[in-house]
Amino acid sequence: MLQLNGIYKVFHEGTPDEKIALQNVHLSLQKGDFVTIIGSNGAGKSTLMNLISGVLFPDEGTIWIDGQDVTMMPEYVRSRYIGRVFQDPMAGTAPNMTIEENLALAYARNQTRTLRRGVTKKRRDEFRELLATLHLGLEDRLQAKVGLLSGGERQALSLLMATFTEPSILLLDEHTAALDPARAELITNLTKEIVERYRLTTLMVTHNMQQAIDLGNRLIMMDKGQIILEVDEKEKKRLTVEKLLAEFRRIRGEQLASDRAILS
Repeated sequence: MLQLNGIYKVFHEGTPDEKIALQNVHLSLQKGDFVTIIGSNGAGKSTLMNLISGVLFPDEGTIWIDGQDVTMMPEYVRSRYIGRVFQDPMAGTAPNMTIEENLALAYARNQTRTLRRGVTKKRRDEFRELLATLHLGLEDRLQAKVGLLSGGERQALSLLMATFTEPSILLLDEHTAALDPARAELITNLTKEIVERYRLTTLMVTHNMQQAIDLGNRLIMMDKGQIILEVDEKEKKRLTVEKLLAEFRRIRGEQLASDRAILS
């Protein structure tokens, strides 16, 4: 479903600011895998997401989705295969457009372009039905401007827009980090429900170690541009935050003053 082979990415190569963002990264996801990603700031998590989505291209290595080499495919083409939700609730939606207009744009992402009207009565009814699954009352506010929604409502809409066309890959980039605890819990529960409903192949970056343990069937830890730990489904069921921190210390070979700070 998703295959990364020998990915290498460097920024500002050959200058005093040279930084190796990713080095020799190999990762394979099967259909329905839900992989959580943790790591310190600068570990390469966001670079990895940007390479998969086509925002960046690797200096070395290949990226395959659904058996197709997409390594040098531009973001606007690759978007038909990928849904993505960002940390900022303001990203991923058009604030000056209505809820139904935003949904229509998301629906058109993997459709053949036509001159037909974007929102038909049938499509509007489908949007209402989809929005009802969020349990936020948005199905009764189709004509509301998205910019008027709360952060939690907007993130829930972003999640729905990224998933209802059942993309090959779903990328969640710290999508609960900017929300208050109550809204973060809401979006976390919606994420679990939606991913399970559509059996979406998912990569989720998070700084919340407990969230990383609770969600998904696999976990990877990144550090200094490399995947330093992979935890499979069986191991993950026995995993705790304390065990995860201990494993991080063991791999790094260092006694750190605050492991929790390093991974947050």
